[in-house]
Amino acid sequence: MNRRFLAAGLCAAIVLTLLGYGLYRAGMRAGQSGSMSSAQQPAPGRQAAQRPGDIDPQTGRRILYWHDPMAPAQRFDHPGKSPFMDMPLVPVEEGGETAGSVEISPRVQQNLGVRTAEVTRGRLAREITATATVVYDERDVTVVQARANGFVEHLRVRARLDPVHKGQPLADLYVPDWVAAQEEYLAVRELKSPGASDLLEGARQRMRLAGMTDDLIKAFEESGKVQSRFTLTAPISGVVAELAAREGMTVASGAPLFRINALATVWVDAQVPESLARQVRPGDAAKARTAALPGIAFEGQVSAVLPDVNPTTRTLTARVELANPRMQLLPGMFVTVQLAPLAEKDVLLVPSEAVIRTGTRSVVMLAEGEGKFRPADVEIGSEGGGQTEILSGLAAGQRVVVSGQFLIDSEASLKSTEARLQ
Repeated sequence: MNRRFLAAGLCAAIVLTLLGYGLYRAGMRAGQSGSMSSAQQPAPGRQAAQRPGDIDPQTGRRILYWHDPMAPAQRFDHPGKSPFMDMPLVPVEEGGETAGSVEISPRVQQNLGVRTAEVTRGRLAREITATATVVYDERDVTVVQARANGFVEHLRVRARLDPVHKGQPLADLYVPDWVAAQEEYLAVRELKSPGASDLLEGARQRMRLAGMTDDLIKAFEESGKVQSRFTLTAPISGVVAELAAREGMTVASGAPLFRINALATVWVDAQVPESLARQVRPGDAAKARTAALPGIAFEGQVSAVLPDVNPTTRTLTARVELANPRMQLLPGMFVTVQLAPLAEKDVLLVPSEAVIRTGTRSVVMLAEGEGKFRPADVEIGSEGGGQTEILSGLAAGQRVVVSGQFLIDSEASLKSTEARLQ
């Protein structure tokens, strides 16, 4: 009997406990529902603000607009949910503190080292530094060819990359075809017939077709001696980039024997990142320096931006043409080039250190006076000389924070979160 009464009592206690817990949970739900309904409903006799100019029933202030504190640049003319976050929009009231803004006392500003700078309008002084390599000016190349069939009797320049100057002998050629043409000319010149002058001009033309130059023909006419040997000379100063002649070899008319690259001007191929390539244009000033020649700067200009992107380095080649009168710059040298793109029209400028990049947007902290600061979304453009171009989001004359802005931005973000949770 005792066990039966004990089991019955235990079951009754469990049932009463579960019943009490269920009544407790029901009461909590009813209380929460009532509090939320009362919080969402305006006070009796008051209408919730629905458009700018209405009075906020809670604060009694006039509403200017609604915004998302995480994206304060976007304004809305009615309440609702933010299109950026699944949270309600926050009203901005006349004479009230903007959500997301912060107020800092002068003493705290001094302790934080807060500095501001004015948004100005001016020309962006851009400068791009790029690595480059010296190469031959391919427009200043001369190919020395054999003017007629013959043999290389003597080679004056025997190695590739040997320096040569204009008029220097390169090789001596024996040309047997010239002998017959010159003997024919001498025979015609001995004729005394009325048509001898025409025949003489025809013989002179045949010597030209055989490959003799006008200077050789003139020397032959003055001396009257048959010339079967000819010395090739360098038409320009430079270095022998290619050497195809060897002593004793047979050469055909038109065969290339030497290729001479001049060094009076050289090209410097600067590798410019593709993100900056649109700023570089032909005609831009350039200055090149090399560790091989300390203290010397070579000035020139961009002659072309090659339409080809290196798939490995993601760079474009800006070709800079430099004067090299002393032949100090040699192909293959490594140089550093500073490009100075031409300044465009006046733009809005702020110090680059004032811009906070979050990865998805760019933000600056606006100083509104009397210790008040608020974040502002901006669209940035080009950079250079410690300045950043502002495309939208600011106006000339406003002041932005350039030191301590990260701490202020953190406080503003915290306030925005608090405003959402109220």
